[in-house]
Amino acid sequence: MTSLKDLDDAQFTELYGSDRFTASVLASRMRYIVQHMCTGLLNNAFSLILRDWYDFAATISGPPEQNYPMSSVSNSLAMFLGTMSEAVRNTIEEYGPENLNPGDVVICNDPYRAGNHVNDVCFIRPVFHEDKLISFVTLRAHQLDMGGVVPAGFSGTKRNVYENGLVIAPTLLYRDNKPVKSAFNLIFDNARFCALLLPDIKTIYQNLLLGEQLILESVERYGVDAYLGAVRYATDVSAESMRTALAGLPDGVYEAEEGIDCDGVDDSIEYRIRLKITKAADRMELDFSGTSPQARTSINAGILDTKTAVGVALKFLVDPATPFTSGAYRPIDIVLPAGTFISATPPDGAVFLYWESTGPVLLAVFRALEKALGRKAVGGDYGSLNIHNANGVLADGTPWVTTAQCGGEHGPWGATEAGDADSYSVVYQANNLDPATEAIESEVPAVVLRKEYVPDSSGAGENRGGAAVLKDTLYLTAAEHWSSPLHTKSASGVGVYGGRAGALGATWVFDPDYKNVPKDKDLIGTGPEVYAGSTPVAGMLDPRTRTVDPGGEYFYFASTPVWHTKPNAVFRYLTNGGGGWGSPLQRSPERVCRDVRDEYVTIEGAYRDYGVVITGDPHGDPEGLKIDHDATAERRAEMAAK
Repeated sequence: MTSLKDLDDAQFTELYGSDRFTASVLASRMRYIVQHMCTGLLNNAFSLILRDWYDFAATISGPPEQNYPMSSVSNSLAMFLGTMSEAVRNTIEEYGPENLNPGDVVICNDPYRAGNHVNDVCFIRPVFHEDKLISFVTLRAHQLDMGGVVPAGFSGTKRNVYENGLVIAPTLLYRDNKPVKSAFNLIFDNARFCALLLPDIKTIYQNLLLGEQLILESVERYGVDAYLGAVRYATDVSAESMRTALAGLPDGVYEAEEGIDCDGVDDSIEYRIRLKITKAADRMELDFSGTSPQARTSINAGILDTKTAVGVALKFLVDPATPFTSGAYRPIDIVLPAGTFISATPPDGAVFLYWESTGPVLLAVFRALEKALGRKAVGGDYGSLNIHNANGVLADGTPWVTTAQCGGEHGPWGATEAGDADSYSVVYQANNLDPATEAIESEVPAVVLRKEYVPDSSGAGENRGGAAVLKDTLYLTAAEHWSSPLHTKSASGVGVYGGRAGALGATWVFDPDYKNVPKDKDLIGTGPEVYAGSTPVAGMLDPRTRTVDPGGEYFYFASTPVWHTKPNAVFRYLTNGGGGWGSPLQRSPERVCRDVRDEYVTIEGAYRDYGVVITGDPHGDPEGLKIDHDATAERRAEMAAK
C-alpha cells in the first residue's frame, strides 16, 4: 500500500481535492472546532456533571456517501470517542438522512444503538452547504438525570432497561432551529432536575451552532471538495499510523484474562473477559469469545463501548501521537459474540456502569501485549471508578444529588519505562476533570474531609506505580447512597516488565454514632484500629478487623443495595494502587529514600519491597534520612537469591 507521504502533489490533489497543505490545515481546523465547542459547553454548563467533570465529547463526521467517517474528536471524555462514529451512523440511518433539513438537531441515547448509557445523550447537527448535506457536528453530553429508579442513574443494581431510565430512539429535538415541544416534554416528563437539564440542552444547542458555523466558514474559504477531502484525509492518516504501529509489534498470538468482581444480584458470579489477540503484519484481531455471559444487573457494557476500550488501549500502547479518528480501527478486527457482559443485549442486559466492564477490556489488552511490548509495556491503573451516587433533601425541602464526585473516582496510573506513575488521575478510558472541593461543598451538603495518598500502596518497581488514594466525605444531611466499587477482589494495577502489582482498595461507611466529626473537631484516623467500628461496603477484608486483606473475606458492593444514612455519616473510599514497571531491585536507593521522605513508601516498605535500608525519622526529620549502603547491598543480594 502506498504511503500518504509517497504520493506526489498531483496524486494527492486527485485523491483529496486539494493540495497537501490545505488538507493538513483543514484537518487541524476540524480538531480546533470540536475543542472550541467543548470549551463553550464547559464554560457555560449548569449541571455539575458537565461543569465540574467534563463529561462530554464533540466530534465531526462526514456525510452518508462517505459512510460517516469521524474525522476529529475533542480532547475530552475518551470513553465516548470510539462509540460516536457508529452513534452518528446508526442514528441518522434510522432517522433517514433524506428527512434531515438545515436547522435540525437529532438526538439518541439508546446504549445498544449509540453506545454508553442513557444519560449520555448524542446531539447531532447536520451541516448543509448549498442544500447539500456535507457533514455532522455532534456533542455527546451526560445529562444529570434521565429517569429510572435511581436518581442520577449511577447504580449497579438495576435489573433491566425499564429500571435503567428513559430510552430515546432517534428523535428530532430541533426543527428549523426551533425546539420540538414534544421531544422536550418527553425528556422533562421522565427526568429529575429539569431546571438544570433545560439550560444545559440550550447550551449544547448553541455549541452545535458554533461548530456548524466554523465548518461553513472553512468551506467558504477552501471549497467543499477540499473540506470533504480533508475529512477523508484525516481518517486515512489515522489508519496508516495505526497500521505502521501494529507492524512494529512481533507477530504472534497473545492471550489474557481480566474481569470484575460480581454484579448487583449477588456475589456468586465473577465476570471474566477472555481475550485472544492475533497479530500478523500490520493487522490485529482481538477475539473475546469465551467471555462471561451478560450480567443480571446494570454493570454491563455494549459492543460499542468495548470497541472504544480496544481503540483507547491500542492508541495508548502503540500509537499515541496521532489523532483518534474512526480510521484508527481499519487495521483492527474485533470478534465479540452478542450477549456477554461486554456486549449486552436488551432488555435484561442493562447497560449503565459500562466503564467498569470495559476498563478490564483495556487492562486485558495491556496484559496480553506485555511480552510483545517489552520495555514499552504499561502497568495497570486503579481499575474502578468506585462511583458514589448520593441524594437527599435540604432543610428547606430542596432536593440535591451528587454523583461521581465523592467516591474513589480519581486515582493512580501504572508506571512505564519513562518513569513513575501519577497518583491522582482518571482511569485510562477517561479524560475528565477532578471536581474542586469548593465546588462540591457549595453544591451539596457534603464536606470532603480528606484526599491523601496511602504509603506502600504503589506497585513496586524500577519505576513505581501511582499510590492509592484515600478519600473521606462527610454527609451533613440524611441521604441515600449507591456505591459501586467493582474491582477489589484482585489487583487492577498489574505490574509489568518485572514490576509488582499495586495494593487492593476497599470502601467503608462510618456511622455518625461512631465518630461525629463536627462535634469532635477531628478526623477519623487511618490506622488499622479504626476499621473495626466501620461497616464494610466492598473489598477483601479481614472479617474481624475489617482492614484490607487480600486473603480475607470478600465484602460485596450490593449486599446493601441502597445505603440509608443519618446526618454526619462518613464514606471512605480507598482506590487500588497502580502497577510498577521493572524490577524493584533496579530502583536506585536514592530514589527509594526520596519516596520515604515524600511518604509514598515507609521505611519498612523500603526494606521489604526494594531491599533498601533507611534510617531516620521521615515525619520529624525527613531531610535527615540516611541510606545504609552496606546493609542495602546485603539485603538486595538476599532478595535476588530468592
